[in-house]
Amino acid sequence: MPTTHPHSDAPHPEAHEPDVDERTAAALRLWVIMSRAQAAVSDLASADVARHGLTLAEFGILEALYHRGPMLLGEVQKRILVSSGGITFLVDRLVAKGLVERRTCESDRRARYAALTAKGEELVRDIFPAHAAVITRAMAGIPSEDQQHVADMLRDVGRHAANLPPAD
Repeated sequence: MPTTHPHSDAPHPEAHEPDVDERTAAALRLWVIMSRAQAAVSDLASADVARHGLTLAEFGILEALYHRGPMLLGEVQKRILVSSGGITFLVDRLVAKGLVERRTCESDRRARYAALTAKGEELVRDIFPAHAAVITRAMAGIPSEDQQHVADMLRDVGRHAANLPPAD
């Protein structure tokens, strides 16, 4: 795909066509389109939760705890895709806001659960429907009858990529 001028779709005069086959060009184009789509939806979702003083990652933790109940911090980490240090930092912030509490694990005293406080549960219950509507509006670019098929295809891409060895 040629590089374009920032204010036009016309190729930049100094652009070079990539020397790739059709399959590679299609894969690169798809990657760019998926990345831009994810960024656009993420920007909408982030702006929505920011109105409530939350980051998207913080909201992700609250939403997971709301729908799944108390979870070990490692489970929350895997669900919202942050590092172990990141989950500790995010839970600390939510604890400071009075939205989450840590609970001990009876079977393993080293492990800790994260659970919503009454204030956290009330907040998610109040804001989740409007947030879901924002996401639904953003996804309306794909007809609802096609959304499951697209989700299945993207899950397949993710699983395939996750099983590939890292590049040298």
